[in-house]
Amino acid sequence: MAETTKVEKVHKTEAEWRELLTPEQFHVMREGGTERPFTGALVNNHDDGVYHCGACNAPLFTSDKKFESGSGWPSFWNPVSPDAIVSIEDNSLGMRRVEVQCATCGAHLGHVFPDGPKPTGLRYCINSASLGFEKQ
Repeated sequence: MAETTKVEKVHKTEAEWRELLTPEQFHVMREGGTERPFTGALVNNHDDGVYHCGACNAPLFTSDKKFESGSGWPSFWNPVSPDAIVSIEDNSLGMRRVEVQCATCGAHLGHVFPDGPKPTGLRYCINSASLGFEKQ
C-alpha cells in the first residue's frame, strides 16, 4: 500500500492573496486564468531544480520530470508526489478537461492531459505564473 502524506492546508482571505500575489498571479492562481502561451518565465527553463507553488511554496514538480511539449507552457509528466496536487474535472469553455490545483493552498496551476510521454502518458500543462523555481 502506498504511503500518503498529510498535507497541511494553507487558508487565506481574498484580500490576503491579493496582497501576497502579483495581479497576474492572482488572476491565474485564484481566478483560474491562463497566461498566454510562450510568454511565461519558466517555459524555457532548463535548469535543474524544484518547481514549487507560487502562492504557498509547496513543492510540486522537479526538473527531471519536465519535458518540451511545444504547447507554450511548462510541461511535466509527473508531480513531485501524488499528494502535491489535486485534479478536478473542468467543463468550462465548452470542453472537458482536468484542472490541476495545489493540494496545499488550492491555487489553480493548469490542466493535465493524456498526451504526455512515457511512463505516465500525462502532460501537466502548468502556468509559469503559478510556479516558483528553486535552482539546485
